[in-house]
Amino acid sequence: MFWQLQEAKQRFSELVRRALSEGPQVVTRHGEPTVVVVAAEEYQRLRWQPPDLTAFLLDPSGPHFDVLDLDSLERDLPRDVEL
Repeated sequence: MFWQLQEAKQRFSELVRRALSEGPQVVTRHGEPTVVVVAAEEYQRLRWQPPDLTAFLLDPSGPHFDVLDLDSLERDLPRDVEL
């Protein structure tokens, strides 16, 4: 639904109620869409970004692989499996 800015200001409670029950509400100024009012849950869903593994691994404050003691790992050969 579209709301003119003046109407949105006058009926703000209804605007919020409709955003919660009906979905995003568009507020226009001078006939042009200006902002969209959405429920906080919807905003969080739209804003969520999957973590960037590469950036995390390359970040200097990220994981410290130098503390891993890889030499102490057992190096057993794989076992034979009959199929």
